[in-house]
This record gives sequence, C-alpha cells and structure tokens, in this order.
Amino acid sequence: MNSAVVIIFSIVWFLFIYRWYGKKIENKLVVPDDKRDTPAVALNDGVDYYPSKKSMLFGHHFSSIAGAGPILGPVAAVAAFGWGGAILWILFGTAFIGATHDYLSLMVSTRFDGNSIPEIAQEVIGKRARNLFSIFVLITLIFVTAVFGFVAAKTLSSTPSVVIPTFGLIPLAMAFGALVYRANFNNVLGTVIAIIGLFVLIILGYKFPISLPFTSHMTFIVWFILLMGYGLIASVLPVWLLLQPRDYISTWVLVIGMGIGLIGTLITHPTISAPAFTGLSSPDKGPIWPMLFIIVACGAISGFHSLVASGTTSKQLAKESDGRFVGYGAMLTEGVLAVIALLTVSAGLFWDPPTGMEQFGFFHILEKGGPIKAFGAGYGRLVEPLLGSLGMIFGIIMLKTFVMTTLDTTIRLGRFITSELIGPSIPALKNRFLGSLIFTIPAFYLGYTGTYNVLWPMFGASNQLVAALTLLVITSYLVGIKKPTKYTLYPALLMIITAIGALCYQGYNFFLGTNPDYILGISSILLIILSLIVGSEAKKILRQADEDSSETSTVNN
Repeated sequence: MNSAVVIIFSIVWFLFIYRWYGKKIENKLVVPDDKRDTPAVALNDGVDYYPSKKSMLFGHHFSSIAGAGPILGPVAAVAAFGWGGAILWILFGTAFIGATHDYLSLMVSTRFDGNSIPEIAQEVIGKRARNLFSIFVLITLIFVTAVFGFVAAKTLSSTPSVVIPTFGLIPLAMAFGALVYRANFNNVLGTVIAIIGLFVLIILGYKFPISLPFTSHMTFIVWFILLMGYGLIASVLPVWLLLQPRDYISTWVLVIGMGIGLIGTLITHPTISAPAFTGLSSPDKGPIWPMLFIIVACGAISGFHSLVASGTTSKQLAKESDGRFVGYGAMLTEGVLAVIALLTVSAGLFWDPPTGMEQFGFFHILEKGGPIKAFGAGYGRLVEPLLGSLGMIFGIIMLKTFVMTTLDTTIRLGRFITSELIGPSIPALKNRFLGSLIFTIPAFYLGYTGTYNVLWPMFGASNQLVAALTLLVITSYLVGIKKPTKYTLYPALLMIITAIGALCYQGYNFFLGTNPDYILGISSILLIILSLIVGSEAKKILRQADEDSSETSTVNN
C-alpha cells in the first residue's frame, strides 16, 4: 500500500466526518446558543475562568490532549498487530467515538458551570457515581502527573539540547499572553513572532546543550524537582498568562511538524513495508481484541481527554458555537497525527530491511532506542527531502515539546477534582495553591521514588474505563433533556466490555503467567469490580432510555 494514498484518504475522511457527523452531533445533541453566557463569561475570575479566542483555546486543548499518546500508541500497535487494525481503529474510533466523547464532555461541562465530569455525575446519575468516579479520576491524574514528570526529567537529563527550548518557552509564552490579552497586540503577528522565537530556542538548544555537573541520578532529581515545582506554580497562574499561550505556541510546533510530515510523505510516498495484520494475537501484547483498543487510546478515544475538556477547556470557552471546532476538531486533528505516526514506522522504516539498510529496521531501532527513537527515525526518512539530516531531531523535539503542556494541565485538573471532592469538607483545599499542593505531593513521591512503575501497566485499561464512565454520564444527561442516546450509550457499552476484557486478560497473566505480579493481579480484580459497577449504571440508563422511547412512541401514536 502506498503511504501517500493512506494519508490523503485519512485527511479527506476526517474533513468529511467533521462536516457531516460532527454537525449532526452539534444539531441533534448540543444545539449551541450563543445568547447563553458560557461559564468563562458568567464566572470570569481572570484565573481559571476566562473567555478565550477560538484559535488559542483550540491550541490549549489540542496540545493538552495530544502529548505523546497519539504517537506512541500507534507505534506499539504496529509492532504488535500490524498497521491494518490500528488504522481502522484510528479512523473509525476517532470519528464516531473519540471526537463525540471529547466534544460532548466539553459542552455538558459548559452547561454545568464548567464543572468536571465526575462532579456532573452526581447531578445526572447520583452521589455514589460521583464519589467513585472522582476518586478513580484523582488516582489516574496522580499517576499521569508522576509519569510525565518522570519522563520529562529523564528527557532533560539524557537530551541536554531540549533544556533551552523547554524552559525558554515559559517566558516566551507569558510575553505572548500579556501582549495578546492585555496589550491587544495583533494575534497573527504575535503568533508569527512567537513561532520564530520558539524555533530560535530550538536552534539555541541544539547549539548550546545544557548538562548539569552532577551524577546522572542527581541530575534527574534536580530536573524532577524543578519540573514539579514549575507545574505547581503554573497550575495556579491565570490561564491567559501561561497555560493557554504556551499550549497555543506548542500546538504550532506540532501542526508545522504534521504539515512537513504530510508533504514529505507525498514527496517520498514510500510503500508500507509492515504487514497489515500479523495475526489475531501478539506474543507480547495479547489478543488483538481487546488489547489493540487499549494500546491505541489517544489516537481513537481516551478518558483523559474528557478531564481536559471538562476541566480547563470548558472554563475558557467564549461562546457555545466554538465548541465543535475546539472539542470535535481537536480530536480529529489528533487522529491525523496518529495516522502520520503509524506511517512513520510502517512506511518510513523497514519491517524486513534489505541488505545495507539494517539501521532503518523498525525492530532494530525499537529495541535500541525505544518508540520515541523509532518515531523520530521514521519521521526523518519521510521528511528527508525537506529537512535533510535534521528530520529525526525535529521529530523527537516535536514529540517532547508536549510533555510540559500535559504536566501542568494535569496538576491544574487535579486541583479542580480535589476541590470538588474534598473542598466541601475541608474548605481550606478550595485555596488554589493548597489544592494543587495536596495533589502534587503524592505525584511527587511516586515519580521521585519510581514506584509509579508498580501500577502503571494498569493505566491503559483504567483510562478507557474513565472514557466509558464519561460516556455514561453524558448519556444520562441526554436522557434527562430528552435527546437521542444512541450516539453515546453504545460506544460506552463497547468501551466497558473492552476494558473488562483487557483486565481479565491482564489479570490472568498477573496471577498465572510466567512472571506473576500479585499486586497488579489484585488491582485488575478491583478495576473489574469497578467496571461491573459502571456496567450496572449503564443498565439503569439503558432501561430508562428504553422506557422514555416507548413513552414517546405511545404519545406519537
């Protein structure tokens, strides 16, 4: 299969979906009304609630949900199952499940004063669902913060060339935010200057790498402390000053990188060398269902997205009609990124390299340098006519730019959940700094000691459980306002069944595999119980939806 055909078809497909299915979701379920004040307008506090320009908010939302997920997931899926199943899940999962999940998470939160999905669960399902969901989400966010802080610190330790662009982006973003929002500086001109400034920082980082004069372990500790301190402070600053402009500028790096990748693919148009399917099961990952649907999350559907949509994005939406572009459009854009990532390793690298090209073998690079190196090497080969030998470096920098964006967004989200869950009992935790601090302490411990590794293998399934429960909350809301439920309920059931299937497979291996891990086995059982509770909530919603449908049919007759 020609890689150029795949990328062209994918882009046309996502554009069609945005105009057709996205518009259907908007008209049938959302019905935006710009006469109604959004929380950003009605509750504007200049810190968390602040009406944002549509393009700026898209940048924040996209860079927060993207991160490394839509790149690393497809790379792992191609290695385990081939490219065929992965791209089908990306194309159809993103279009009919992920984008709907993200868009409706944003809009339902907007209708509930910008509250998070777990908090909304109390209003539309009940207190038990809210408490269960909030605790589960809080634990998930702590793990995400610990992992991204750990990965970011390791990256700064091992790749000194990213230090200057990583930290130089902070004052650049703050200057941009102050100029655009406080000095009414021209947004287009400001964007051009900011992008040029960022690429200057990247070049400076390449020319002047910064290494600390300590041992590798001590260097990691210093960077980790600095990063977590940054995340703590950034999480309480006004969104217009740092979070939003930094994410917006970072998004341009990814958009430019995607554009270069697209043009490079059209020029080189290499044939996909990886097989479409390697079989129904992988020795390392397990059966293609359910494990493919867990491995490729951010490129199809991810529960973490709902936390961003209902956490920071809903508090910055200036008007309801911007929602489809921000929520639905950002997810489709992430789908394009996932397709490009898939092509970098399935076409940019060789599955079975010819003689003399062993250094570009997919599994050779994957084993020696990991998935980030595999993506960078494949990307470099696709864009070689445009960037020459700098292609691989740019690909890796493009990926690592988003670690910082996810880090402080996640801490801010943790503050929101902490305040909603514990704030009514302990009013002091409604204080922005204390709320972030209480959340950051356990994340710091898990990352600093590396103990997050114990439970991290469960994150994939737990992340999809968050997505399933989010879809159930949205479905319950739709039942309450007499809107069709098929667009969210059936995807919710699919994700619940998939998550339970993955947990059963993982749990079996944790208890009876060649290397038993009873902590993870017990965790699997606990998550299965959670899944069953979620399933019982789905059953109630389905019964209520059927009763409402029958009553409506009777009235119409």
